[in-house]
Amino acid sequence: MSQGASATTLLIVEDDREIRSLLADFLGREGYDTRLAADGRAMDAILAGIRPDLVILDIMLPGEDGLSLCRRLRAQGDVPVLMLTAKGDEVDRIVGLEVGADDYLVKPFNPRELLARIRAILRRVQAAARVGEDPRRQDIAFGGLIADLDARSVRTPDGIALDLTSAEFDLLACFLERPRRVLSRDQLLDWTRGRSADPFDRTIDVAVSRLRRRLSLVAPEAAQLIKTVRNGGYIFALPPGGKGN
Repeated sequence: MSQGASATTLLIVEDDREIRSLLADFLGREGYDTRLAADGRAMDAILAGIRPDLVILDIMLPGEDGLSLCRRLRAQGDVPVLMLTAKGDEVDRIVGLEVGADDYLVKPFNPRELLARIRAILRRVQAAARVGEDPRRQDIAFGGLIADLDARSVRTPDGIALDLTSAEFDLLACFLERPRRVLSRDQLLDWTRGRSADPFDRTIDVAVSRLRRRLSLVAPEAAQLIKTVRNGGYIFALPPGGKGN
């Protein structure tokens, strides 16, 4: 049994009974408390009684599909979502990130990779829950916004919080911690998703686009700090010693 996993609840939403059972058995042996749902209605019934630490959500489901369910989950709260997608269906992966999924995994997959993805997401969530207590900590001001990397929060100067998913904040943190450096897509994928990137994987472009849109809703100048570098990746154009205002 994995240390610390026994207190962690995973909700698996998968209509294939065999896959559902295999995942429950495997993750149960790793010490996780698993709850199972075959569709959106069953998922809602479980969510009425508990708040899972993470939802593993298949896209292809009877009735309401996984993308719609992910959108609802994101609107209702900040429970992290790991989506399962069909092999080679890049459109579903991109849309999954668009609607707020924290990560995705393509079927068929190695259960050990699923476990690694789960642990990576939960580590990020746990880090988000730990508000730093170092009095020397300084907030980062950029483009009319203020970021607290320890608390994993972004707000306006008058205290209005910007709602970012865990994956979106991870991406923003990469930029804030490495301003004025050209960051390749491979680097951003590795830092934010903890895996080696497929050379043809362009989901990071979707994630950057989504982050820009989120920032532009409250501070267009902040969104403009994330600049595309042709054939290079992206750069966070924060002036040296400045705030990007």
